[in-house]
Amino acid sequence: MSGLAWFIYLLILVAVIAGWWMVFTKAGEAGWKSIIPIYNVIVILKIVGREWWWVLLMLIPIVNIFVWIIVSLDLAKAFGRGTGFGIGLAFLSFVFAPILGFGSDTYKGAVAKAA
Repeated sequence: MSGLAWFIYLLILVAVIAGWWMVFTKAGEAGWKSIIPIYNVIVILKIVGREWWWVLLMLIPIVNIFVWIIVSLDLAKAFGRGTGFGIGLAFLSFVFAPILGFGSDTYKGAVAKAA
């Protein structure tokens, strides 16, 4: 059974990576940027219109949860989706990122005002 579990895990992992790759591509960024740790967060912040230093907030325990929720809501709005989709993206990104990446949604532009 463990062989089957690993196979399913790898399938889910490939779907998530491909989903984020497509989200980045739809937003006008190179897809490879989605697989580089920390840099991918900086690019997501750019996509949603937040300042780069928000990545520092992601390093603070507990605060990072609230920051990720805000960024996920902004990302959903940047693609024309609603608050419910943003919450799903925050807590179940392994499901919602491929939906966003492979769906018919188009990037509308950054929604957050850079301060």
